[in-house]
Amino acid sequence: MPYQPGDRIALVRTADRYTELAPGDEGTVKRYSATLRQLDVDWDSGSTLSMLLSEGDKVRPA
Repeated sequence: MPYQPGDRIALVRTADRYTELAPGDEGTVKRYSATLRQLDVDWDSGSTLSMLLSEGDKVRPA
């Protein structure tokens, strides 16, 4: 699924066990690298954690 800057997404799950993000948290896509399968997100909570879709992170449209 291609992501575009400005798309709103919600977290389904993340492999990062140290983040304070929780399923359902929402954010705005900053950029998406199809090569790395990395999604850079400005989370509404203030977090800037990137989603590594090839490492088990999963998001859905918000």
